[in-house]
Amino acid sequence: MWKLDFISEEDFRNHVCSTIEKYGEKLESFDLKRFNKNLVDPIKLIFDKTVYQSSWEEIVSNEIFRQRDKSNNNDIGYFHQRMFQYIENCRVPDNGKDGGWDVIYENENGIEIPGAGNVHTVYVEMKNKHNTMNSASAGKTFIKMQNQLLKDDDCACFLVEAIAQHSQNIKWETTVDKQKVGHKLIRRVSIDQFYALVTGQGDAFYQMCMILPEVIQKAVDTLGNSIVPNDTVIDELKTIAAQKHMESDDLAIAMAVYMLGFGGYKGF
Repeated sequence: MWKLDFISEEDFRNHVCSTIEKYGEKLESFDLKRFNKNLVDPIKLIFDKTVYQSSWEEIVSNEIFRQRDKSNNNDIGYFHQRMFQYIENCRVPDNGKDGGWDVIYENENGIEIPGAGNVHTVYVEMKNKHNTMNSASAGKTFIKMQNQLLKDDDCACFLVEAIAQHSQNIKWETTVDKQKVGHKLIRRVSIDQFYALVTGQGDAFYQMCMILPEVIQKAVDTLGNSIVPNDTVIDELKTIAAQKHMESDDLAIAMAVYMLGFGGYKGF
């Protein structure tokens, strides 16, 4: 029995599949050339392997994971944002449309804003994590929200954070041109509170999280081998190491790793 009231099983499953497919080229296999595309740091790999008492297989696997993970946050941002296209009274504008907002929530019955009365529209900027904006970016976002309030006196603007420090729906205070600013209709909201607002269900985000692992697993099973990478980096390093004729296999692989960054240096 499907447990989420605010989104259908088919829509949620399709959304999860779309998010996985967004991983795109990051799911492609890593060979040695791709592994070293931006020049790995051999010294760091040597330190990490030794200090953490890891094998070469583990260190190489961790580095591949790190490289893949660098851009995965954008894909998870897609998951959080596009989820709301399936929720009643919410829409997700195309890039650059409708003021460039990530989500717009409209309710003809009114939307209660703590300490600020009711409005009929909420404009949302979404962030994956609370500390991803520097002061310049925060100031620019706040000014955008101020301008929206000037154009529409029946709205509020939310900075919605997927990973917030607390569950919250509070007045957002930040610094613009070295001055502390804030407005009761410009708010900093954790994603659980935003889910609660738009669905009318206090634990909606929790319920989504509880069913998410199962749906992801089913989606991965359905997509099958098309998303399973076949990384060859460690095998290629071992092939190079075998040609080095060093006094130990470990040192031979270390030399192969050194060659990734230092192959043109004197002595190498």
